[in-house]
Amino acid sequence: MAPMPLVWEQRLHPFRNEWVLYTEHRAGRPWVGDVVAASAEPPPSYDPACALCPGNERVEGRNPDYSAVYVFPNDLPPFSTEGSGAPATDDMTGDALYLSRPASGASEVVCYHPDHSRTFADLTAAQAAEVVATWRGRTLELNARDDVAHVLIFENKGALVGTSNPHPHCQIYAGNLVYGIAEQESRSAREYVDRTGRSLLADVVEREASSSRVVCENDGFLACVPWFARYAYEILILPKAPVAGLADLDDVLVADLGALMVEVSVRFDNLWSMPFPYVMAVHQAPADGRDHRRYPFHIEYHPPLRKPDTLKYLAGPEIGGGSMTNESDPDKKAAELRAVSPVRKPR
Repeated sequence: MAPMPLVWEQRLHPFRNEWVLYTEHRAGRPWVGDVVAASAEPPPSYDPACALCPGNERVEGRNPDYSAVYVFPNDLPPFSTEGSGAPATDDMTGDALYLSRPASGASEVVCYHPDHSRTFADLTAAQAAEVVATWRGRTLELNARDDVAHVLIFENKGALVGTSNPHPHCQIYAGNLVYGIAEQESRSAREYVDRTGRSLLADVVEREASSSRVVCENDGFLACVPWFARYAYEILILPKAPVAGLADLDDVLVADLGALMVEVSVRFDNLWSMPFPYVMAVHQAPADGRDHRRYPFHIEYHPPLRKPDTLKYLAGPEIGGGSMTNESDPDKKAAELRAVSPVRKPR
């Protein structure tokens, strides 16, 4: 007999301390809304109009003819760089209700590869390790600045998540703002150890490692569709030994993380034989001077598609109500991703 669908259940997200509603029976509801068109042909290896390709002009300056990972300051930064690392001021302006403060820090762009047509799934293990090592190095340097309280690294892959350029790249936002999710994850980890005496990250890893939700793994990390997934094909990459951020990874773990990120990206693309869009974010401890040793470091992938041609829209319950609804069973979605080949299909 087929298993009963996961219906009318709420699960507490242990990192975010928020409830996720599961309604698997609604996944097959009649759909007459918008569908997503098939992806176009892959971009060329070089685009003369691309601001990220080697040798091309940007808003500020020109790229060198780089041949490996290339990092440069964002030409249109979200944080003021006038201080250039000077201590950030938290001086508030306004009144007791409407407050404001300066936004200072740094923002950078990290090009994974000079080839405009590639994605993370096309990188070799060595190239992926170079990317992760670059993230570690930039985190260490930026964390040391007085005007940086948090380093957020993220990639928007695909037009469906709003990327403005298909060239393989990510961004680093490092400013005097601790992003809200990092704040909540650190709080959740502190409260958990105060309540239980155990590591929140270690306990989540133990649960996921022994489940049917593991998609792939290596010596240092595992990738899973977690029990508390907010999206149908959401993947978390979790360290098998707790660490608080990229700065805690040695070279072996850097290589393990890069290799597993490539495999996750390949499995995504192979699932529906198409470039798989996602938002990827590196969740690591803030650098605001407080105790974040228990922070649950991990990588999150948030895919916007629940079917090859259907978006997971954030609508009434999510935007209006503020809580996620997941119309899928994480165990089943993990099985789908586990069943596809980890070898890159020719494009």
